[in-house]
Amino acid sequence: MMPLAGIMAAVLAVAGFADAAEKPARVVLPAVKAEKGETCVEPTAEMRRNHMNMLLHQRDQTMHRGIRTTQHSLKNCVDCHANPKTNSVLGKDGFCESCHTYAAVRMDCFGCHSPSPQKAASSAKAAVVSLDAMPQSIQCAVSATLPVTRSIEGRAR
Repeated sequence: MMPLAGIMAAVLAVAGFADAAEKPARVVLPAVKAEKGETCVEPTAEMRRNHMNMLLHQRDQTMHRGIRTTQHSLKNCVDCHANPKTNSVLGKDGFCESCHTYAAVRMDCFGCHSPSPQKAASSAKAAVVSLDAMPQSIQCAVSATLPVTRSIEGRAR
């Protein structure tokens, strides 16, 4: 009796796979394509598994230690992976959003960072970002690192 059950299970499994091959996938596969360059800064398998750790490490090195490198910077990721049609890594066919949607993972990088490549500035002016434009959690972290300035009357502002 046991071999018959095994044979039936195998037949049903094969029939299920044959039926699945004819139907389109229920979930749209991500649009993962590097728009510039031949290779990424790390092997593809490594980036798929650990890109968030690399970005967080880069953030910590830059924000907490003042070490600014470009190898694992979000800006360089956006520069290489932005869709040339939309000029963004977001959107239905955007590199980041399509993969994060497929994996059902929330992405919060672009609440503060630009999803589009930035053109080189003609001068060396630093970008000034209003604290009001930042999410509340970022405002608290940034405010804690800023020196308190005093107005002419001597009150903290």
